[in-house]
Amino acid sequence: MTTAANWVAVASTICCVFLLLSWAVLPVDKTYRHYLSISLTAGVVCMNLGFVIPLAGNPPQCYDDITPNSMSTGSICAASGFFLIFGGWAGVMWVFLRALSLHLQICWQLVVGRNFMWFAQAVGWGIPVIGVIIAFILSGVSFRFGPTCHINHKNSLADLWIPLLVFASLTIVIQFATFGYCIKVYLASLADNSASTEGSGMPSYTNSIRTMTPKQAYRRVRRVIALQWRGIAIVLIIVADVIFFSIVFVFQDNTVEAVMRDKSLAWDWVSCLVMNGGDKVPCLDEASALAVNMATTGAVLFLLGMNGIWLLLLLGRWSMVTGWRDMLISVPKRSQREFVSVDARLDDLKKDTLTPISPIQARSTTTGSPQNHEYVQMPTPDGRRTPDYFGNTARYHTPARSFSSPRPPQQQTVTWDARETYARPTSPYTQQDRYMNPLGMNRI
Repeated sequence: MTTAANWVAVASTICCVFLLLSWAVLPVDKTYRHYLSISLTAGVVCMNLGFVIPLAGNPPQCYDDITPNSMSTGSICAASGFFLIFGGWAGVMWVFLRALSLHLQICWQLVVGRNFMWFAQAVGWGIPVIGVIIAFILSGVSFRFGPTCHINHKNSLADLWIPLLVFASLTIVIQFATFGYCIKVYLASLADNSASTEGSGMPSYTNSIRTMTPKQAYRRVRRVIALQWRGIAIVLIIVADVIFFSIVFVFQDNTVEAVMRDKSLAWDWVSCLVMNGGDKVPCLDEASALAVNMATTGAVLFLLGMNGIWLLLLLGRWSMVTGWRDMLISVPKRSQREFVSVDARLDDLKKDTLTPISPIQARSTTTGSPQNHEYVQMPTPDGRRTPDYFGNTARYHTPARSFSSPRPPQQQTVTWDARETYARPTSPYTQQDRYMNPLGMNRI
């Protein structure tokens, strides 16, 4: 069962990697990426690595006959324990920040901007780093069940489970406070019969957001919920997983602590081992009271491994698939188009090549000196040549029902006082003025 749960974590990691690559490569109109979603997905990837690394390394779980390997005796154990605790902390912190952001937008009409983003980055990654350091120093990790290293019982309540449950509880309180406010706004909008709110759902420019009528507030909340329902679902799913995971492990630690205090609880287990010469298989029924049953433990591992799949289903969009398809299809077309353009440019270069002609041909085509080679554009072998659009001047034909005719421009002498304008004083036309900068007249 633990091996199957680890393979589910592999599929979850692939889903998260697809999301992260889509957010990094595709344009924002295809993915609607946001730093809260990106950071939460990165935290889930770290947690999944706690299950993927042991599956790839297949480390030995036992140090000797009665002692399991720990972070001090195996690097794979240390790596899997680190990613599991760090990813769990990161997942809890980013769903907490996501719930807090939604609460500030809906209940307090605050626009979370750059300051909240930097605060979220500091808290969302800083607290997990501090948490995993404290857990490694005060408790450590070892193989407790399955191929993944979990935190030891010693001091685990104080340095991991209680802080995780505190932030998970705050997330639940904030989320349900937001839901309560939405219900309150909805009920108030049902009792609002003012005619001023039947039109546009947005407040007027003369009113602030805090002076909205109940129906206007309800329309605004409904739009926010419609945009954020995926994030709300992700918050509820991950918080439920973390709470379930914490409760199961806390119960397991309490069972171990009870056996340490009262050795008689394990008397049936020890007696069975003695009678069967140390063979544990016939005595597994006697050990059921000393540990969490297999079904509950398997459910915890499967739920933790499925978080990435939930992220893909709720945060992923079909436009990501079409965006990847368009990008992969456009690459060969772009290279083919560039190759064709090079050929066309070479063909145009050949067509535009000027061919020298002999003096005899020059005398028959031009009035220039026969001693000078004239360069003209000769027709191509297939008889095509570029037409001359500027060689002849078309005559103007007056339409039959036209009451006007073109008149030659009248010669008028325009004079002005240079002191009233920014133009330069008039001066006789000289050879030097022929090379005058035409943009110089715009300088003041």
